[in-house]
Amino acid sequence: MRRLGSRRQLPVLSQSVAPTRQIHSSSSAQFRWQRAKYSPLARQFDIFTAAIGLGLSLLRDVIFPTKNERYHRRRAQKLVTTAIGLGPTFIKIGQSLSTRVDFFPPIYTEALSQLQDRVPAFSVDAAVEIIETELGAAIETLFGYFDPIPLAAASLGQVHRAKLRTGTDVVIKVQRPGLRRLFELDFQVIDRLLWWVELVLPKKRSAELRAIYQEFFTLLFQEIDYTQEGQNADRFRINFRENNSITAPEIYWKYTTAQVLTMSYLPGIKIDDRATLEACGFDPKKINQLGICCYLQQLLVDGFFQADPHPGNMAIAADGKLVVYDFGMMVELKEISTDRTIETFWAVMKKDENAVTNNLIELGLIERVEDMRPIKRVIGFLLERFTERPVDVREFERIKSEITALFIQQPFKMSPEMSFILKALSTLDGIARTLDPEYNLVAAAQPFIKSVAVTESGNIITKFGRQAVSYLRNKLTQPSANKLLIRSLEEQLAQRELELSFQSQAADRSIQRLYLIIYNLVSFSLTGFSAIGAILLTATQPVWSLALLGFAGICGLMWLYFFLNLIVKFRLFR
Repeated sequence: MRRLGSRRQLPVLSQSVAPTRQIHSSSSAQFRWQRAKYSPLARQFDIFTAAIGLGLSLLRDVIFPTKNERYHRRRAQKLVTTAIGLGPTFIKIGQSLSTRVDFFPPIYTEALSQLQDRVPAFSVDAAVEIIETELGAAIETLFGYFDPIPLAAASLGQVHRAKLRTGTDVVIKVQRPGLRRLFELDFQVIDRLLWWVELVLPKKRSAELRAIYQEFFTLLFQEIDYTQEGQNADRFRINFRENNSITAPEIYWKYTTAQVLTMSYLPGIKIDDRATLEACGFDPKKINQLGICCYLQQLLVDGFFQADPHPGNMAIAADGKLVVYDFGMMVELKEISTDRTIETFWAVMKKDENAVTNNLIELGLIERVEDMRPIKRVIGFLLERFTERPVDVREFERIKSEITALFIQQPFKMSPEMSFILKALSTLDGIARTLDPEYNLVAAAQPFIKSVAVTESGNIITKFGRQAVSYLRNKLTQPSANKLLIRSLEEQLAQRELELSFQSQAADRSIQRLYLIIYNLVSFSLTGFSAIGAILLTATQPVWSLALLGFAGICGLMWLYFFLNLIVKFRLFR
């Protein structure tokens, strides 16, 4: 271990995913995945063992459901421990799942959110070796000071404070040793696991699951290229160069490679630490406005946004600026058209679900499917419910089950960009409600709307004017009451057709379940009769007894397959 000079007292505020005091140091390998010699067979064994344990636990929940809170808390903690034990890939998966409050109970999302602060650090010797190898010089030559204690540890690397020879304070992000090899191993093993999962899932869901898996690993491999992350950070800084309230670290390219990223030191208070923020005199409502406006600009103006905005990636500096860290997972939307965005805005004002749907398709946020009526119905419902008054997320919570049921009955494809937008916005919403439980999205977005109107230098006025004329024309040419009645009847007929379609699908699923029940009974009966026959023949015909035992084993495996398939179908389509 190398240490330059006396180690200085670190400030309370930190630029990190986790404060220094929460770092889990590991000078020696705590977990099997941290070992230098870790064979593919051992990795496969570890992942399959964990997967089987999880599968059996889920099967138990299906057969013996319980609402006992203590039981679920234990299960959630076990899930966190399993993810950490399996390493960076599964830690990243767990961090992603921790934001899906729409699909997982709060007990599980709360536990998984701990993964942001419980990632084990690796040894300083390994960090120094990587820095020296990548930068091609001894660390004493490169830096005037290097802190051996990590400032933060994340799933893909860890951060150390340092000083350049010029005296500039910097932080050095060092990639975990052997990360690419570990990802390649995991990619192969999870691919094999998916093959087994696809045996019991419907074909459409299997295809969606595989697409998510491929997209996840594509982004993961991009995230471990620190030169790409540095370029993303530079682009973000350029996009916000005229905004004095939002900033990001500056990249020092002389000290940056694919595995080492050196950037300016920008300390700050973690954005979800409400108590500390208020103690320092910051207004949570103003912080919410900063965060919302930052993301609206990324989404609607720049078309280039951070897809992983968990609390560790944002902080408030001493001067009140919003500091954004970690640009490894950035998503670029298709070319964003300001005209199209404004058209969407006015389509929302006119409550025209057809125009809103078409604009969302043109923007690449949703994909066109054969039957767009369910999507238009959901958009129409939301327009009717939320355009005349401020958005209240509790309204979404009340209708979540209805929308979820609709999408299960009539699933549609969603572009990867849209899924990342929803993930980012749901995470941002969780942070905002931590700071201010009564926050309102419309009110928080007001500064952004005003800034867009000013920075467009008059062009925005012309565009809004064109859309306003269209809006007034729409109001003046609204159909008569009789036409509205006819349209209502047409919609009711379409709704009836859709319900009949759903009923037909439900009937098909019932037939599938009936077939599976019959297969279960037949295979179970064959297993039982073969086993009994083998026992009876043991004394007189041992050869036939062994044959029957083998046949019973095959029938038993068939029964287990059909039984699991039946359980999955009951859970998915109940």
